[in-house]
Amino acid sequence: MNILAFESSCDETSVAVVKDGREILANVIASSADLQSQFGGVVPEIAAREHVKVITAVIAEALAQAACTMEDIAAVAVTAGPGLAGSLLVGVSAAKALAYAYNKPLYPIHHLAGHICANFLCDPNFDVPYTGLIVSGGHSHLVTMDKEYNFQILGRTLDDACGEAFDKIARALGLPYPGGPQIDKLSFAGDSTRYEFPESHLQNALDFSFSGLKTAALTYINRAKMQAEQKGINWTDLLNINDFAASFQAAIIRTLVKHSEKALKLTQARRFALAGGVAANTHLREALAAMCRKNKVDFTCPDRILCTDNGAMIGAAAYYLILSGVKPTDSTLNAYPSWSLDQWKSLPQINVRKKI
Repeated sequence: MNILAFESSCDETSVAVVKDGREILANVIASSADLQSQFGGVVPEIAAREHVKVITAVIAEALAQAACTMEDIAAVAVTAGPGLAGSLLVGVSAAKALAYAYNKPLYPIHHLAGHICANFLCDPNFDVPYTGLIVSGGHSHLVTMDKEYNFQILGRTLDDACGEAFDKIARALGLPYPGGPQIDKLSFAGDSTRYEFPESHLQNALDFSFSGLKTAALTYINRAKMQAEQKGINWTDLLNINDFAASFQAAIIRTLVKHSEKALKLTQARRFALAGGVAANTHLREALAAMCRKNKVDFTCPDRILCTDNGAMIGAAAYYLILSGVKPTDSTLNAYPSWSLDQWKSLPQINVRKKI
């Protein structure tokens, strides 16, 4: 089964062709990250406009790379949420148009389901059931997927996602967007024990909260800048950026690993999967792999190119959605900026305000 899959939830425009949920025939990604970096983060209107500019060319390139025509495509899949409304609508509109024009079944896919299902593309032995951690700029989720491909959310962030915390602190340090890879890079030359950061204690031991950690980091930075101004020196003379980046990153990773280990003990899963943009972080991958080895659990994480937003992960998720017996949608498909992962087999209801 060849699935043509679209992903446009944020600032990457991607179209892929995936065979049987496991094999990538094409995965074309056009990113506006360089343009967004001029503004220190993603500007929704700019992201949507860039999707419109490139979507047609990206579709053509994906089909060409896969050596396919639409006649070879069994189904069309598209990220329908969560994400930026304007960005989502570009991908949804393109997917709906092709599905209608070529009479192909259309499947709406949850963005986070795509991220975690990227693991099917990288490990031939990876299978359900499993417990997983999804970490990105907008999400921090601990989940399980059972043998019927149903998701259960075990824990989630109550405020900032860890990727968002990375980006905000990187911006405060004067580092370019996206900030997570910059902090990861600096941490290799830093002492991760030099600066101390608080750890949150929540009622649900599997939930996350990174706002306190972020506030503590900003306090360090602002204090150094104020003291440096009084002394007439550079603030980086008072705050070692490499050590600070390493310490901040280590604090986030400690929380992620600790909660992941608790989730494994709760579910008794024998497989653990990492996914999302922050899954590209070298130290996080190593720390989770070590934790899984200690607990004698199989560990899988996607190739770094599949940690970013991409169409291939949507194609993989679509295959397992179809395998679970979900029927295709119709031309009424919309974008759903807020959509819970545990309801990924059914679209959320949109409340339409009645005319008075």
